[in-house]
Amino acid sequence: MITRRTFLVTGALGAAALAAGGGVTLLRHKGAARAEAMDGDARTVVEAIVPAMLGDALPADPDLRGAAVGETVDGVARAMAGLPPAARKELHQLFGLLAFAPTRLAFAGVASPWQSAPAADVEAFLARWRDSRWSLKKSAYDALHQLIYAAWYANPRSWPAIGYPGPPKLFA
Repeated sequence: MITRRTFLVTGALGAAALAAGGGVTLLRHKGAARAEAMDGDARTVVEAIVPAMLGDALPADPDLRGAAVGETVDGVARAMAGLPPAARKELHQLFGLLAFAPTRLAFAGVASPWQSAPAADVEAFLARWRDSRWSLKKSAYDALHQLIYAAWYANPRSWPAIGYPGPPKLFA
């Protein structure tokens, strides 16, 4: 049973972590409004998460796998660009939180930088967020999941594995 004190402390710590991540993101970009959908930090985070989230759905060949990950990251950027400004802002805050080392460690439990994070650590982080009792972590996981899966399954590279022949040709 969660006590009122535990609830308040957890909420305060979560708010502080989000504020720190958002503050660092703002400072790093000198407070300027971000016109682009995905900055370098966000790309790095998504590049680490895509293989852990998609797993065996990605091609086994290392060259094809790398290309598929890159295409999926590009698809996530396109999807983010189509979101309302408020949703993009929240995603920028999430990626800022995940990119900043202290909050990445405290909030995601990933000690290594994303470029060198072991796959097992990234998979464990995703499982913790997916199964978390904190609705904020679950919501963040759901957002990442939806963006990555939408980007992957919109990619023609994924269609043969699921038996999708592609959209019908309307004009020959």
